[in-house]
Amino acid sequence: MHSSSWILRPLAALMTAALVLGSPAPPTSAAVSAPTQSAPSTAARPAASGKPFAMSLYRKGDYVRQYTFEWCVGASLQMMLNMTTDRSRTSRKSQRRLWEKARDASFSPYGGANPRGWTAVLNDLGVGPYQLVSIPTFDEALTVAAEHIRATRRPVGLVMWEGRHAWVMSGFRSTRNPRNSDAFRVTGIRVLDPLYPYGSSTWGPSPKPHQMLSRRALARQFVFRDGSHQDLDVPPGFLIVLPVD
Repeated sequence: MHSSSWILRPLAALMTAALVLGSPAPPTSAAVSAPTQSAPSTAARPAASGKPFAMSLYRKGDYVRQYTFEWCVGASLQMMLNMTTDRSRTSRKSQRRLWEKARDASFSPYGGANPRGWTAVLNDLGVGPYQLVSIPTFDEALTVAAEHIRATRRPVGLVMWEGRHAWVMSGFRSTRNPRNSDAFRVTGIRVLDPLYPYGSSTWGPSPKPHQMLSRRALARQFVFRDGSHQDLDVPPGFLIVLPVD
């Protein structure tokens, strides 16, 4: 998700640098998924009984590291494709091709791949539909992500570090099965960070591939994006690349 002008520097400097998302122009073709303005409200949820629930889409070999510090979207695309198809994509060549497709679909003056390009490539490759959505609260973002993973059996893209990085949500743990009850709370989140094991001195360490994070641990890096730096045609909030029915 970083600018194409990014030059690899010593690791210590890299981890403290600002990684910049491109600012897209208005969409000019159907290749860019139309973002929704907000997710359905989950404020009113009926009480229900049920057992704790957990699910995972991850299979051994699905994780792919990013081959450069610029290609987090390319690696995230590889992992999402690995989890939704029978084909494994792990090569540098594949990652570069996917990143370039996302960059071209991002319409970014900075030349990088942003969340809109990420969404567009998933749809273009036939594993969608996906939509880029902005959700006003952390709790609601987790609830919506878990509901859609359960309903579609497809992973969710998490836009991290105020829009500077890409992770994949590959599973979750909750107080109840989202299919059976609206009254559930997400208590753990399984994630794939393509930057592992480097992490960031600003945002925190990279979790191990498919590690179950607590809500508090995720909240340190999955944060509210105010949109002041670049316009993605979605309101301020927590950004996710969401699989929809």
